[in-house]
Amino acid sequence: MIVRKEIKNDNELYLYFNGKLIYKRWLDLGYGKVFDKFAFDKYTDHSINDLDLKETPDLIHIKAKLTLYSSENGGRKIGIASGYRPNHVFEYQENGQPEYTFIGDILFDNIQLIMPGEPNEVTVRFLFHQPIEKHLTMERIWWIHEGPRKIGEAKILSIKLPKK
Repeated sequence: MIVRKEIKNDNELYLYFNGKLIYKRWLDLGYGKVFDKFAFDKYTDHSINDLDLKETPDLIHIKAKLTLYSSENGGRKIGIASGYRPNHVFEYQENGQPEYTFIGDILFDNIQLIMPGEPNEVTVRFLFHQPIEKHLTMERIWWIHEGPRKIGEAKILSIKLPKK
C-alpha cells in the first residue's frame, strides 16, 4: 500500500493511493473532491465540499442538540471544533449497516470545543441535493459517525430549508 501526497504550484493538493488519484483539494479555495470513495471513505456518497466552482449549492440548516459519546461508550476521547464534517446516519439496515450516509458540517459559536458527554446546541448544514428531506422532522434523532464508528447523536430542534 503506497499513499502519496503532492502539492502542485497552483496550490492544489493531490492524494494518491497505489498510484490512483483518490482526492484533490484546492487549498486557496477551501474545498475538495473525492474521486474514489471506496479508497477514501467507503461510506461517503457526497462531500459538503464537493461544490460547483461557479455556484454554491443550496444548504439545509438544522438547529440540533448534539451529544458526543465518551470513549467508554465507543465515542471520542477528545472534542470537536466548529466546522467538523462527520457522516450523518438517519436509518440503519437490518444488519446494522447505515442505510445511507449524509455529509454535513457542524458549526457552533461561543465555545472552542464540544467535549464528549456535554450536550450542546449546534447548526448542522447539509447539501440540499442529497435525498435527506424525508428524514427531517422535528425532534428526530440521528447518529454521528466517523466511518463505521458511531460517535454521537443529534436531535432536530429546528429546520430551515433553502428558498426556491
